[in-house]
Amino acid sequence: MASRALPPIPRRHLLGMGAAAVGSGALWWLAARDGEPPPSGEVVVSTGVPSGVYAQYGQLLRSQLARDLPQVRVVLTPSAGSVENIERLLSGEADYAIATADSLASHRAADGTGALTACARLYDDYMQLVVPAASPVRSVAQLAGLRVGVGQDRSGVQLVTRELLTAAGLDMDRDVTAAREGIHTMPRMLEQDRLDAFFWSGGLPTRAVEQLASRHAIRLVPLGELLPRLRQQGEHTAYYRAAVVPPDAYPEVSGTTGVDTVAVANLLVTTAGADVTLTERLTASVIRGRDHIATVVHAAQRVDLRTAIYTQPLPLHPGAARYYRSVKS
Repeated sequence: MASRALPPIPRRHLLGMGAAAVGSGALWWLAARDGEPPPSGEVVVSTGVPSGVYAQYGQLLRSQLARDLPQVRVVLTPSAGSVENIERLLSGEADYAIATADSLASHRAADGTGALTACARLYDDYMQLVVPAASPVRSVAQLAGLRVGVGQDRSGVQLVTRELLTAAGLDMDRDVTAAREGIHTMPRMLEQDRLDAFFWSGGLPTRAVEQLASRHAIRLVPLGELLPRLRQQGEHTAYYRAAVVPPDAYPEVSGTTGVDTVAVANLLVTTAGADVTLTERLTASVIRGRDHIATVVHAAQRVDLRTAIYTQPLPLHPGAARYYRSVKS
């Protein structure tokens, strides 16, 4: 009997159906295998602040998916960052999202339900502590008493910032004047002398930092010395690694040498009950679109089959795993 197209299931019901819907065949879209129509419908992807790398990546991924899955309408929703993205997945407000490994590990430790799975490891976020070029600040400990941009509430930036300040012996709520702002506002605040420093976590280069450097003399403060203490502050800190911001990441930033810092992986994440076929096809599109996306998000050049499967602390979604098996067979 020929396959019959089913009407789309409203988004608000999709995540509640979970794996049972997949098993029963009552899918939001139909599988593209065995001559059936390709996936169709609306997919919501939660990204990040407008001038951040998450937002750029989301826009380019949507462009790639328009070619690979033309019957799928991708809706991008901005967010404060990783923590809010996780919340949106769990509430059903988003179907896919980008989040850092440390924020996902922190969530798993607190929640323990295994509700989230991963499609791919994408690229690494680099922690960046930005100060005016003439600032006396040479270490995180010297931020005591200063006005510091710490990232928006419910952002991955703020999670790492709090940990870095703790590793330096500072309390974010008592020892600095914390501005809970995002990358869309912190550069201008620094330029206007409303901040003494700000933290940012993003792929290299971050457009907002590039633009700030073109207008205002800035410098990056090394963070690498904090890594040993950072890794003693909880299970989620195991996902931080030593990294270097290369001098060509921001050619206009003061200094000609690399800056030691801390990096953490970003993952493309969904729920355990997300549709298997769509997730398989979307994962394939992420890998296939690497070169296209990397024309703007240079960090995306690091996305490939050798690294994409390393999605700790989350297991691979069955659809993503099926894709990786198919290209290795």
